[in-house]
Amino acid sequence: IDTVGYEERSERAAVLIREGTFEQYKADPSFAQHMGHHTPLNDLWKAHEYKGHKWGMAIDLNSCIGCGACIVACQAENNIPVVGKEQVYNGREMHWIRVDRYFSGDVEEPKVTHQPLTCQHCENAPCEQVCPVAATLHSDEGLNEMVYNRCIGTRYCSNNCPYKVRRFNYFNYRKRMTEVEKMATNPDVTVRSRGVMEKCTFCVQRIQAVKIVAKNEGRQISDGEIVPACAQACPVTAITFGDLNDPVSEVRRMHDDYRAYSILDELKTLPRTRYLAKLNNPAPGVAGLNEHTNGGGTGSH
Repeated sequence: IDTVGYEERSERAAVLIREGTFEQYKADPSFAQHMGHHTPLNDLWKAHEYKGHKWGMAIDLNSCIGCGACIVACQAENNIPVVGKEQVYNGREMHWIRVDRYFSGDVEEPKVTHQPLTCQHCENAPCEQVCPVAATLHSDEGLNEMVYNRCIGTRYCSNNCPYKVRRFNYFNYRKRMTEVEKMATNPDVTVRSRGVMEKCTFCVQRIQAVKIVAKNEGRQISDGEIVPACAQACPVTAITFGDLNDPVSEVRRMHDDYRAYSILDELKTLPRTRYLAKLNNPAPGVAGLNEHTNGGGTGSH
């Protein structure tokens, strides 16, 4: 077992994946927000005011079971190539969403917590600040978007992303597709070639499709009408998407929940995805279940 930096990784994991007991929640409902401590942060730029839609996502760690259905759904919806075991071993995986696993407790009988991680669509996105050709930029609805025909593959954005959720396309996986194989791709999503950076788009094609229908019908978009592929496939509805500017939307309610927190918020990236801390409710008197742990351990993809 690699023990180099194990203690520091364990302490860091407790900030990324926050969990507590039900008794702890009753005593302090906002306990998760107090697990990460940092000095007050100031903005370098004037915050943009979104007067229209303001898309965001919430993920409930209490519900996630780590099944990976979101990964498969995202792969199929967004024409993401299956690169194979060898390329994954080389660190060249192409998943736009991954499920990290954090282990805690006894090595012989560890507890595991799952955390889906995708592009956070940061308000102060570090990737946008270093792209030399403005291939990644912010939309007027708060989405961190990719312009593939601008991207020259410098990978500066990947280096600057603290969440490590950007993927570089190393090979032209679509070069030798037959006409029948091409029919398996989603016609609403660009088929990328090699040499560009890729990442989660919050399924922008689904957002646009619903916006067009709502505009043609002369109505507002209903809460829950836009469902990204990952949220649609999740069997336990752990992923919620919607308009943060809608005060009665489900995603707004979850962002305002006591358990809600942002990961790496000390970097002032202002991510649009917030997590709801996991609550454990151990049976009293059962050995090994009464001690509260903050998810100590190391994550794996």
